[in-house]
Amino acid sequence: MNRTTAILSAAVALALLALVLRVPSAATPSPSPIPSAPPPTPSPTTPPPSPPPAPSPGSLTLSGALSHPRVVPGTTQGFATLTVSAASLPNSKRAPVNLAVVLDRSGSMSGSKIADAKRAAARLVDLLGPDDRLAVIHYGNDVSTLPGTFATEDGKRRLKRFIAGIQEEGGTNIGAGLEAGRRQIELAQSDFKVNRLLLLSDGQPTVGITSARGLSSLVQRARERGVSVTSLGVGADFNEDLMQHLADVGGGSFGFISEGDGALMARIFEKDLTQAGTMVAQGVTLELVPGPGVVLHEVFGRPSAPSGAGLVVTLPDFSAGQAEKLVVRLSVTAGQGAGTVGVADAKLAYRDVLNARAGAERLALSSLVTQDEGLARRSQDKDAVVFAARAQAAVNTRAAADALAQGSVERARAALEKNKALFDDAAVVAGPQALKADYEEQAQAEAMSSAPAASEPERKQRAKAMKVQAWKGEGRGDSVY
Repeated sequence: MNRTTAILSAAVALALLALVLRVPSAATPSPSPIPSAPPPTPSPTTPPPSPPPAPSPGSLTLSGALSHPRVVPGTTQGFATLTVSAASLPNSKRAPVNLAVVLDRSGSMSGSKIADAKRAAARLVDLLGPDDRLAVIHYGNDVSTLPGTFATEDGKRRLKRFIAGIQEEGGTNIGAGLEAGRRQIELAQSDFKVNRLLLLSDGQPTVGITSARGLSSLVQRARERGVSVTSLGVGADFNEDLMQHLADVGGGSFGFISEGDGALMARIFEKDLTQAGTMVAQGVTLELVPGPGVVLHEVFGRPSAPSGAGLVVTLPDFSAGQAEKLVVRLSVTAGQGAGTVGVADAKLAYRDVLNARAGAERLALSSLVTQDEGLARRSQDKDAVVFAARAQAAVNTRAAADALAQGSVERARAALEKNKALFDDAAVVAGPQALKADYEEQAQAEAMSSAPAASEPERKQRAKAMKVQAWKGEGRGDSVY
């Protein structure tokens, strides 16, 4: 082998060895570097939990104030004023309703009263739509019923024929009418959010269940089953206290209609339909729990019951935009070293119809303790003082109405004269202008009680109108027509 051949053989051997060992030789270009592995992906971490969404506001709100937000050591007599307000539903369409209209056709309904009732019921039929259901019941000694009927065109014709055929006769069997109306509503109750019974009467119960307790039990049973009850009294002879009580127990509204005022009756039927169809809350109660050294004496004009050391107040069902107020008379005893006195906890509970859940609101009321009596007087809440005066005056106005109904003008005047002192005291705190409407209503009540009455029925109707004024003065909103 010559020298050149030996050199070439050695070069080839070296090249082959380099390929096997992946060692680059001077004669071979460097191969592309092997890409490095990507860094390991860190395991995903669980993101922190999102905060829970804020609860949607309920259909009702609760606000309140104390007449004496500052008190001096010792015992102070004062008032708490509370307002429950329902949400507004602008431009909303009312919900379909399941109604029963229960009409008195006793012999005393003859003449304009039965004619007005039939016209108002027929007008109600006109206002209903095909998704609304209406049962019509009329009662004397016994009961006649047109079962619940959807207000289609054909249904409306049948409803109006039945209403047109009502003839007055017999006694006043309110209990049987209430039971028949409730049964008709319950036949379709599960298909509706709104179930309402509207009771109309011109007299006192004379047939069947005649006691206030017995009739209240019937209405309470209806409300416990989700049926609200509105009661309307016509003329001079019905028992307005009973009818108002039935509305309180039933969660509906109360209305007084003077004999011959058919236009008002029709408007009230229409208003009650609107209220029922825009209902936002049912089963409304307000529990008041006093703080140490506080005594809750009474709630003006509202049904209430003891609950432990406090009270539970029953309120009506609420329609959109409705507001109801109440006044609590209380006393606060504060010690020398106290800084703040917890006066009361107010706990509102209800069934929220809009949001289909239970609703609740809570409000704590407290007063600051001061040694300065002048500061305590100057710090009185003007609105609370005025409203407390109205609630106290309403008690006197109701007493005057009862005296007037019994023919005692002198006792009626004496009861009303007490109101002037109440309003004068409130005007010292809030100013005379804040009481202007109260003074005007007081003058109207005095004129109503002292003006000669053409007849006993007219005098009784005046007394009923005074009571409606008193109930409104106690803070009833749309629950009194």
